[in-house]
Amino acid sequence: MYTCPTAIHNIWQNGIWNDEKKITTIVCVVLLLSVAMAAQTYTRKYNEYYQRTEYYDAHGKMIGYSKVNRYYNRTEYYDANGHLQRTEKYNDFYDRTETRDASGKLESTRKNNEYYGREETRDSTGRLIGYRKWNDYLKRYDVYDEKGQLVGYEKWNEYYKRWEYHAK
Repeated sequence: MYTCPTAIHNIWQNGIWNDEKKITTIVCVVLLLSVAMAAQTYTRKYNEYYQRTEYYDAHGKMIGYSKVNRYYNRTEYYDANGHLQRTEKYNDFYDRTETRDASGKLESTRKNNEYYGREETRDSTGRLIGYRKWNDYLKRYDVYDEKGQLVGYEKWNEYYKRWEYHAK
């Protein structure tokens, strides 16, 4: 049920501004703004004790972590229960980072495109699936889909010393 705009419209049209309708209007506007402004999807923070990067959802629950495996020279991503989900390794020959699933099958690649000034992500067939670009004015990475539409951004939170991803 979508009542806030209807209630605001009726109050505006009738010119009736009693306390109950004012409070309802203010609550609707505050709720709408708070939901729109606090749409944080996940947080990434380094844990020095375990020497790993941990990922948390918007409610503060750990959803996974990543750790550098120096023996295989790759980054390994695990879920919250410690099961391997995927790995990332830099390929010197192709000058790109390759992401593989737990069985070793290629999922995607990331490579810097100096011409456009962005980091592109491609699927296993080489098709562009998205990219991220540094926004110098807002001091953040803007994340785009394959059509070039902004889908979110990644920003450093200086207070908490962590990267936060916000979906649009």
